[in-house]
Amino acid sequence: MHRALKWLAVLTTLGMLLVLLGGALVTKTDSGAGCGDSWPLCHGQLIPSDITIETIIELAHRLVSGVVGILVLLLSYLSWKHVGHKKETKFLAILSAFFLVLQGLIGAAAVMWGQSDFVLALHFGISLISFAAVLLLTLIIFEIDQKFDASSVVIGPKMRGHIIGITIYSYIVVYTGALVRHTNASLVCRDWPLCINSAPAFPNNLVEWVQMGHRFAASIIFIWIGYAAMLAIKHYKHQRVIYYGWIIAFLLVSLQVASGAIVVATKLNIYVALAHALFISLLFGLLSYFILLVTRSNPKLALSKQAAVNDKKRVETKQIPIPKDI
Repeated sequence: MHRALKWLAVLTTLGMLLVLLGGALVTKTDSGAGCGDSWPLCHGQLIPSDITIETIIELAHRLVSGVVGILVLLLSYLSWKHVGHKKETKFLAILSAFFLVLQGLIGAAAVMWGQSDFVLALHFGISLISFAAVLLLTLIIFEIDQKFDASSVVIGPKMRGHIIGITIYSYIVVYTGALVRHTNASLVCRDWPLCINSAPAFPNNLVEWVQMGHRFAASIIFIWIGYAAMLAIKHYKHQRVIYYGWIIAFLLVSLQVASGAIVVATKLNIYVALAHALFISLLFGLLSYFILLVTRSNPKLALSKQAAVNDKKRVETKQIPIPKDI
């Protein structure tokens, strides 16, 4: 059963990633109205007679979301049943199912009654939380046979603060990016990184402020993750999950910034735009995993255990040194 549960978890995680990219594709191609104001039907029909490319994109997104929704509910139930003894399982099962249903309701409401751009921008972020919850459930399921377990990770207070702060702030960056898409502000600034447009470098209307606000927010998270990665390289060489995790995080945020610049340079190339959404999704998933490790780490307990173990035993058991920032 555990092997089947692992396969289901991996499939559901990949499916949630497709849902995120599908939602971004719908927005970037203006396909949200591809089925008119009908939901779950399309133009009031099960199979519409008038099919356009926008209709195909919207229908495909609805189909994938529906199938993945069933997988998420099934994964939540089975993980609760078989891995419920792990303290995080039940919370993540509820979180993944709740936010999946919530994003579906917001999407349906947007089709039938319309929503403001500022409300629609929440849609991607809500789906992202569901994706992160499913990803964490998958990692917990892979801990069943102890082949994958990071429970021994010790995180100092300084690093804990950076992890929590960056994760919360990354969600703000996600929202500003979604707002850029929903306000059609992707190409409002023809230059990068400034918004010159043959005028003063400061934005002079709301749409330009949305675009430049996102760029400013992205620049802060780039610098912040870079600093956290430096701390990890300096203090966490013996804790591979933290050490390599932050290196990967910096790589992802670098790709995120680069793809954002290329989107402007290529006048919204759809493949680059989807890669832009992919990188931030993977980054948020990684940061969410760091949060899971933070909840498991107990620096005070680790210090007391470390003091009780002599140098010889430490070498024999290959005990992980305590980071200097504790």
